[in-house]
Amino acid sequence: MVKQTQRINAKELHLGISDEASWHAKFKDSAYVYVGRLPYDLTEGDLLAVFAQSYGEVVDVNLVRDQGTGKSKGFAFVAYEDQRSTILLEVLIPVEELKIGEVPGEIV
Repeated sequence: MVKQTQRINAKELHLGISDEASWHAKFKDSAYVYVGRLPYDLTEGDLLAVFAQSYGEVVDVNLVRDQGTGKSKGFAFVAYEDQRSTILLEVLIPVEELKIGEVPGEIV
């Protein structure tokens, strides 16, 4: 997903697409963050506990699960009540430093 996003960004830059016309404009005020590389046994409650403790009030946790088995796919989307919490999260926790269990999380 990250490499695909980087390719889209590079293409927009090459084509000279303005900031207002970029796909970033649609999501710049989103209160959702993507969290990847999660342990498969993690629950929605675990994510809620980790992300609510310091970064703001969490209003939605979508732990993506396999439709057939119901098992976690190892990534989730977390939404905050205030979009500014997503900025705070990105500034305070570099991707390499966020640890949930023993596996580093990935925030995009």
